[in-house]
Order: sequence, then structure tokens, then C-alpha cells
Amino acid sequence: MPIVPDMPDVPSGAFPEGGGQDDRGAARPSGPLFRDETPQEPMTGATPQPAPDAPEPSPAPKPKKSAGRDLGSAIGVGVGLGAVIIASLFVVKAVFVGVIAVAVVVGLWELTSRLQERKSIKAPLVPLAVGGAAMVVAGYVRGAEGAWVAMALTALAVLVWRMTEPPEGYLKDVTAGVFAAFYVPFLATFVAMMLTADDGAWRVLTFLILTVVSDTGAYAIGWRFGKHKLAPRISPGKTREGLFGAVLFAMVAGVLCMQFLVDDGTWWQGLVLGVCVAASATLGDLGESMIKRDLGIKDMGTLLPGHGGIMDRLDSLLPTAPVVWLLLVLFVGSG
Repeated sequence: MPIVPDMPDVPSGAFPEGGGQDDRGAARPSGPLFRDETPQEPMTGATPQPAPDAPEPSPAPKPKKSAGRDLGSAIGVGVGLGAVIIASLFVVKAVFVGVIAVAVVVGLWELTSRLQERKSIKAPLVPLAVGGAAMVVAGYVRGAEGAWVAMALTALAVLVWRMTEPPEGYLKDVTAGVFAAFYVPFLATFVAMMLTADDGAWRVLTFLILTVVSDTGAYAIGWRFGKHKLAPRISPGKTREGLFGAVLFAMVAGVLCMQFLVDDGTWWQGLVLGVCVAASATLGDLGESMIKRDLGIKDMGTLLPGHGGIMDRLDSLLPTAPVVWLLLVLFVGSG
């Protein structure tokens, strides 16, 4: 072990800046302790300049655009759901009505759960679930009249069911319950009503194709070319370019569906249908985004990997169902 000579006593302040004594009074040299230690440059306000012959630093790579979700899972779940829907739609119509009812009940469960978790609003799920399923069946069996009667009875059941609990919060709970009954099962009933026509399965398929194609066009064009925000305070990811893509894709799909799938349909009706579907699907998406922003959540649930919850898939379908049902009745009749 080398012998280190004793450091002479140096009066305080004898070292230049960077040297001096430490907290224990021991001397501290101002240079590096070891030969391979690089001295630190004094801290100044000036930015260090590179050497004249130093190469130019390469620019930082631009971040790549991301879809924000697991596309593999999203595609797999989407294909699986599509297979279930198509199989039930063209095999037995009653089975498809059951699929709608199940989707409605799960959607109501997600919505009421998030309302209670985030806002302490206790919309009664039992009368909503029973009344919602009955609403879908009534719409299929008795048409619009049956749907309205079931809606009224469901709202009444919500009012009475909530009376079994303390009165505090009664008004906000029943208001949320009536809203949930209208938003989920009543709008979904129009899909069951489409199914009652002779070409009902093809009408429902047209409705599904146009809504999915509209969403796909909005995503594809908006992701690639979107620059101008559509509604930044509600959904910052949506752009005007995406809306244009939704309209364009839906119009093309509408022409094809009305020409080849719907009985007595014509191409110009497909153009009108496509524009209306793009508008209603976009408004529906923005409407649920508004709800989720108010609740402070990203998704309504986690049942569907890559998609979120059932309500996250129904957001554009629900408000589009009455629009498609009405236009098809006006264009080709209800039979």
C-alpha cells in the first residue's frame, strides 16, 4: 500500500473555486483524484460548443403514429364477434334477437357500474336489465308500438324499484336509469324491428356493414391524413379529414348494399344512406366520448380485448339503428 504524504494545513479560502475543505474540515484538492478521471468543466450559463471538425449530430427520429390499441387482439375479437352475428342472423332470427338482448344487458351493466363507481349514481340494474331485454323482444314481436310500451313500463319499474332505498339521491338515480333505458335497449330495439321484414337479415347486415365501414374510413383517413380537429374538447383524436373518410367509405358501401342486398333498393338511396350513417355514427361516437370524459375513463369495460367493453362497440351502432330503420322504411317499405 503506497504511503500517502500528509496534507499541509491550508487556511480556509486558500483553494481556488472548486477546491477547499469538506464538511469535516479535511482538505479537498481541486483537481481529479485519479489519472483517468476527466476534470469537470465549470458550470456557466454558456452552452458548450462542439469542436470545429466534429460531425453534425443526427436528428432525433420522429415518433411513429400508433393506433393506441392492440390491433391483433382487436382484429381477432372483431372477427369472432362478426362470425357469431352472421351465424345467428342467417340461421335463426330469434337467436339473433337473443344476441341483441344479451348485448343490451351487458351494456347496461357496464354503464350503470361506471356511473356508480365514478359519480356515485345508483341506477337500478335489475329493472333495467329485465325491461331492456323485454323491450328488444317486444320490438321484434309487436313493432314500434311494443317497443314504446316496454320503454314506458321499464321507466316506471325504475321509479318504483328505487323507492325501496333511502330518498337521498333519488332524482339523479332515476334520471340516470331512464336515460340508460332509452340510450341502450330502446335504440337497440330498432335493430330487432329491421329484422322483421322479409329481407330483414339483409337489412341488418347493411346496417352493420355501413356502420363498421364508416368507422373504418374515419380511422384510416384520419390516422393517415388527419390534421384539423373535429371536436378537440370531446375527442381529440377525431379529425375533419376522418369525417370525410367516413362519409366517402359509407357512401360507397351504401351504394353496393342498396344495389345488391336490399330488395328494391337503388344506388342513389345508398348515397343518402351512407351520408346519414356517417353522420349518426360520428355523433354516437362523440356522444359516448362525452360521457366517458365526464366520468374520467377511457373505456366502459374490459370484456373485449383491443376494443374495451361492449358499450365501446355499441357507441356508433345505437344511434345509427333508428336512422337506418327509418330510411329503409321510407325507401323500400317495412315489408
